[in-house]
Amino acid sequence: MLAPLLVFDLDGTLIDTAPDLVDTLNLILVREGLLPVPFAMARTMIGGGARMLIERGLVAEGRACGPDEVDRLYADFVAHYGEHIADRSRPFPGVEGALDQLAADGWRFAVCTNKLEGLSLRLLETLGLVGRFDAICGQDTFGVQKPHPDILLKTIRRAGGAPERSVMVGDSANDIDVARAANVPVIAVDFGYTDVPVAKLGPDQIIDGYAKLPAAVRGLAGPKM
Repeated sequence: MLAPLLVFDLDGTLIDTAPDLVDTLNLILVREGLLPVPFAMARTMIGGGARMLIERGLVAEGRACGPDEVDRLYADFVAHYGEHIADRSRPFPGVEGALDQLAADGWRFAVCTNKLEGLSLRLLETLGLVGRFDAICGQDTFGVQKPHPDILLKTIRRAGGAPERSVMVGDSANDIDVARAANVPVIAVDFGYTDVPVAKLGPDQIIDGYAKLPAAVRGLAGPKM
């Protein structure tokens, strides 16, 4: 029987990446003669990938840009962010302890994110976590983004898991919606990057810290896993 698989979102779920993402966004905006977006506002814009973050930042500053201009800003963003990917980004408290407990129970792990795969690998490698995951898949891995179910289903397959023996962990509507579309149960963290409280998004369970993840996973998985 296949081992049970826990699939994590990255930004706002496993890693607190907002400081470096927002720093990069604001650097790009200031270069364009715009004001920086306040951190608390920009934090809720994260989750749809760098291009969407830029587009949301431009809207917040009242600037309309065509596709070519967004492409230019996106390229600048990725280049700068890649060099500063873990200046201030860190795992959320308790992540490694929770992974240790769940691994001892036989769980394996994967990452399914709307971040580019290369940037995701670089971030997790820099933070010393890359070896914990059997698959790390981003928006460019399969050519689809969350909430399209294929990104989650193909991540599960790449990690050697099965949907009926998997659980998603995320922080936003994209994560809950992709899990629902793939018929995979989902746990939401309540400290991530969303402008809508996760309780309103209908996850199966909500945790307020990683110390509670093992119990939430065991309770949700039940005897089928």
